[in-house]
Amino acid sequence: MFRIRRIHDDLLPTNAAAIAQIQALLRAHFPAVREDLIDALPAQLRDPQAFRFRTVVIAAERGHQILGCAVLLHAPDLRFAFLDYISATPGETGRGIGGALYERVREECRHFGAIGLFFECLPDDPEAVSDAAFLAENQARLRFYERYGARPIDGTEYTRPISPGDLDLPLLVFDDLGSGAPLRRSDARKIVEAILERKYAWLCPAEYVAAVVASITDDPVRLRPLRYTRARPPKAPQGVPEDLKIPLIVNDRHDIHHVRERGYVEAPVRIAAIERELERTPLFARIAPRSFPKAPIYEVHDRAFVDYLQKVCSGLPEGRSVYPYVFPLRNAARMPDDLPVRAGYYCIDTFTPLHHNAWAAARRAVDCALTATARVIDGSRIAYALVRPPGHHAERRAFGGFCYLNSAAIAAQQLSKLGPVAMLDLDYHHGNGQQEIFYDRADVFTASIHGHPRFAYPYFSGFDDEVGVGEGVGKNLNLPLPERIDGRHYLTHLRRALAAVRAFGPRFLVLCLGLDTAKGDPTGTWSLGADDFEANGRLVGELGLPTVVVQEGGYATRRIGGHARAFLRGLWEASHGRVMPEPGA
Repeated sequence: MFRIRRIHDDLLPTNAAAIAQIQALLRAHFPAVREDLIDALPAQLRDPQAFRFRTVVIAAERGHQILGCAVLLHAPDLRFAFLDYISATPGETGRGIGGALYERVREECRHFGAIGLFFECLPDDPEAVSDAAFLAENQARLRFYERYGARPIDGTEYTRPISPGDLDLPLLVFDDLGSGAPLRRSDARKIVEAILERKYAWLCPAEYVAAVVASITDDPVRLRPLRYTRARPPKAPQGVPEDLKIPLIVNDRHDIHHVRERGYVEAPVRIAAIERELERTPLFARIAPRSFPKAPIYEVHDRAFVDYLQKVCSGLPEGRSVYPYVFPLRNAARMPDDLPVRAGYYCIDTFTPLHHNAWAAARRAVDCALTATARVIDGSRIAYALVRPPGHHAERRAFGGFCYLNSAAIAAQQLSKLGPVAMLDLDYHHGNGQQEIFYDRADVFTASIHGHPRFAYPYFSGFDDEVGVGEGVGKNLNLPLPERIDGRHYLTHLRRALAAVRAFGPRFLVLCLGLDTAKGDPTGTWSLGADDFEANGRLVGELGLPTVVVQEGGYATRRIGGHARAFLRGLWEASHGRVMPEPGA
C-alpha cells in the first residue's frame, strides 16, 4: 500500500527528506536534465513568482520512502498546467503508482480551473525511433495517456529542431481533463509561447519561439487521432483527496469527565454537537488518538503539579467533586498536607472541580493534541484535536477555567523543537495558560484576542501591556476588546493579530479555537455568527502555515457545531486554495 500526498514546502523535516528523495529519483530517471534545474525544486516551492510558474509536487510514498513523484507547473494567468515530470522508482512501475499520480495531477488541474494539462512525450513513430526497446517504451507511455483522452497536438512545428541538425523535440500532448472542450488557437498560442519562454528560456531563442507559435494555425487545434485505444477517460474522483483532508482526533474519553452540577456548562454535549456537524462535510479523516508518555506534559507543567492532579483525582471516589475554596495569598511557600485542601494551592478559581475522571480525560486530551501535532509534522497542513476538557487556562503549575492540562501549549512545545511557533488564541477568554508558560521565551509567540479582563475571566491577566519578559519581550500580544463586539469589528482585530504573527515568522501555528465568541454563548457577550467564523477561518488560513487546531471553549451547544464547521471550512479553503465540495459531490 502507498499514499499519495502533496508536498507544500521543504520546511518540515519529513518534507525536506521527501524532496531530497524526489531529486535523487529525477536525477536517475532524467539524466539529460540540467542538474541546476533539479536543484531548484525547493526554491520553486518557496518562491513561485521567481520561476513564473506555481510548482506543485505530488509524491507516492510508503512510510517515508518515495515510490514515485509528479512535478506540475501551474500558470494561473493563462489557466493551464504543464506536467514537468512524472516517474516511479525502479521496481515500482506497473504497480498502479503512475496511474495514481496522474489521476491526482488531473484532479489538481481541474481544481485550478485549467483549460487543460500539457506535457511532452518522446515520439512513438518507427520512422523517428530506430531503437526497438526505446520505441516500445514511448508507445506504452502514449498508450497510457490515451486512456485518459490525452493526445499529441497535430499540425504544428513544436517538434522542429532548435538548430539545424539537432534531433526532433518531443511531442506536445494535451489532456482536456475530461471536459470535451476543444483547444482554441488563441489559447494554444499563448500557452505554447509561455512553455517555451518560461520553461525553456535558457534554450529557445526568440525567433524560434515566434516560429513555433506562428505554426499553430488550426482553430480549434487538431489532436492526433487515437492510435492505441478507444479513449474512455475514467470518471473524475469526487470529494476531497485523502491527503488534503483534515485529520480529526476526538477525545474518546472526554465523556467520562462529566460534572453534573447545575450551571456547569463544560459538558460532553459540546463535543457531540461539533461531531454531528463535521460529519456533514467531506473535509475530515477520523484518526484514533495515540497514547503518549507523560514526558511532554512535564516539559510544560511543573512535575509536582502534574503528579498532584493524577494522585488526587485517582484517589477520589466516583461521583465526588472537590472544589478549591482556600487559596495561598499570604504564604504560597507552605503547602497543606491534606490533598483536597491543597487544590486551592494549584487552582486559580472556585468553579473548576477535581473528581475521579478529570485527570484521565485531561491526559487523553493531551494525547489528542500530540496526535494532531504528529500528523502536522508528518506533512498534514491542518490537524484538529476536538477535545474536552479545554486547556488554555492551565498554567505551568495551576489549573482553572475548566482546564487542567494545557494541551495546546504541550503541542506548541513539541513543534518548537523544529522551528519557531505562533500560538493564536481566539477564545472569548484570555489564554493566560500559554502566556504564562512561554512568557520569557523567544521561540514561541503567543497572541490572544479576548474580552477585556475588567469584565471577563480570568480577570487578572490579558492586559495589553503584558508583552513578555527577558528573551520573550515582544513575543506576547494581548488584544483585550470591549464587552460588545460584532463580527466586523472582530475581523479588524484579527487582522492585527495575524500581522504580528507574520512579522514573527513562525514555521508552525497552534490555534486555540474558542467558539464562545458566538452570539448567545452563556459565558460571553459578543455576537459572532457562522459567516463571521468562516471569514475568521479564511483569514487565518491565508497565513499558509502548518496548523494544529485545539478545541477550547464554546458553550452555546445548539450552534457550536455549525460555528466549528464554518471556521474550519474557511481555514481549509484558504490554506489549500480550494472550495470545499458540497456533501455527496
